[in-house]
Amino acid sequence: MTRARRLTVLGAAAALTGSLVAFPAAAETTAPPHPAPRAPLATPDKTPVAVGSGGAVSSVDPDASAAGIAVLKKGGNAVDAAVATAAALGVTEPYSAGVGGGGYFVYYNARTHSVRTLDGRETAPRSAGKDLFLENGKPIPFDQAVTSGLGVGTPGTPATWDTALRTWGSRSLGDVLRPAQRLAARGFTVDETFRKQTADNEARFRDFPATADLFLPGGKLPVVGSTLKNPDLARTYQELGRHGVAALYRGALGRDLVRTVNRPPVRAGSPRTVRPGHLTTADLRAYRTLSHPPTHTTYRGLDVYGIGPSSSGGTSIAEALNILEKSNLSRMTEKQFLHRYIEASRIAFADRGRWVGDPASEDVPVKGLTSKRFAAARECLIHDDKALTSPLAPGDPRHPARCAAADKAAPTTYEGQNTTHLTVADKWGNIVAYTLTIEQTGGSGIVVPGHGFLLNNELTDFSFAPADPAVHDPNLPGPGKRPRSSISPTVVLHHGRPVLALGSPGGATIITTVLQTLLNHLDRGMPLVDAIAAPRASQRNAAATELEPALWNSPLRPQLEALGHTFKQNPEIGAATGIQRLPDGRWLAAAERVRRGGGSAMVVHHS
Repeated sequence: MTRARRLTVLGAAAALTGSLVAFPAAAETTAPPHPAPRAPLATPDKTPVAVGSGGAVSSVDPDASAAGIAVLKKGGNAVDAAVATAAALGVTEPYSAGVGGGGYFVYYNARTHSVRTLDGRETAPRSAGKDLFLENGKPIPFDQAVTSGLGVGTPGTPATWDTALRTWGSRSLGDVLRPAQRLAARGFTVDETFRKQTADNEARFRDFPATADLFLPGGKLPVVGSTLKNPDLARTYQELGRHGVAALYRGALGRDLVRTVNRPPVRAGSPRTVRPGHLTTADLRAYRTLSHPPTHTTYRGLDVYGIGPSSSGGTSIAEALNILEKSNLSRMTEKQFLHRYIEASRIAFADRGRWVGDPASEDVPVKGLTSKRFAAARECLIHDDKALTSPLAPGDPRHPARCAAADKAAPTTYEGQNTTHLTVADKWGNIVAYTLTIEQTGGSGIVVPGHGFLLNNELTDFSFAPADPAVHDPNLPGPGKRPRSSISPTVVLHHGRPVLALGSPGGATIITTVLQTLLNHLDRGMPLVDAIAAPRASQRNAAATELEPALWNSPLRPQLEALGHTFKQNPEIGAATGIQRLPDGRWLAAAERVRRGGGSAMVVHHS
């Protein structure tokens, strides 16, 4: 990073602060009793930015951020606090994440100045073939795949928590689950976002008695301001804390999960077609989190680390940054900046669609995709006076040739839009950027009876069939395979020291949200909270670029349309959270001001 650019970024931050696995066998036990009823906990206030010296947590939810802060205050480290925050999100954001899902965990170790990652992505059953979602040779309706046992993958979230704590944490799983266990038992306050998400899922929730009993109390939508309790989830957390995650991967909890997947408990008389899945207890026993090297590139003197395949987040962000590094984005007009950003995103998505899948099944050229040489061969496609047309053909990162296509163009397949992200730092300088998910808002719609959590529909992230039979698709289903993701937890360092960490939910828009926020902060000089709040555009090698209303209604849209860009409106793209290390050594936590009802940035203050 040039001295001038570094001073711009640090100066903006200073101005802001001034204004502000291996699983042991599970013991067979009876379910622990219901926790004694208690008064609901008071919900902390939401704030989008906070500064402190003893650690920081940023998430979409104040109860979840508070759970992480409580662990930090008791001497826990960033990993302990991240798991505590994630578990609390399983209570208050159950339609986005939880025990029944998966995710990707990026950890910066302040002692070794190194970045490590965990791939906790869900896996397909070992019986799955490339025809998983085909009937009579044709893809089944997407909505029927979502609300089914067929779309449920082996959950990876509990294994991720266990592996992270065993490898880098300082507290036991039982200790860090305790705040979320209390939250589930006492209840949380329903807000507008939660009610709307419930309303959007009401019809299918009613078709599963366990889901309806939990999320439609008394048969009605939860009222804003009311308290929603989940004693079944409290008991599930208690069981995981007492007996470890083997309770799920080798025990009675896992057997209940498998039974639910393979025989979905549909309401009698429901007209809904709900296909059974093919998950087995052997699939659960075989599940492992994976530790791959992080993706890495340099950008204006900074080191940018992300998550590698099975996610496409790290490679796509690295490629787009490499393409844009030759452009002086800080001196461009807003029109010029958005044009370049949109085109770099389009190119990166064209390449991800051709090359990125589960590395256990595909030869993914990570080094090529993240190389400066490949970026130079792709950057030449961008013209200042004319927009590219999608779908754009991919390049070949193995043999980069200037402006050359490696294959035919194929459109980007659909990916669900809901997930959640948290970012944590501790007083020792360790950082966690962790994105976890159950895929669609509400996942499969199926709650495991008696256990209080929704099952994922992550297998619908696979391509049901190749978008173009003549083009190789690296993301078809397969036995034990992990579907491609766009999750993009990102850590930025300068000479081994933390600059910022960032991530977002949003399906395939995650990549563009993280990329645009990085550029807003690093190149455009916005304070991190403003970089997160700025209106977003998302181009994913599609015919139209999605715009949030503030850009859709701005003079920039016709200016970009004059270059050949085509747009469609998206009311909300992503919900990012981040943390930043300030020049004086304090932590700044930043979250959304408005999206998803606003996020929650909290810090620990040490004298």
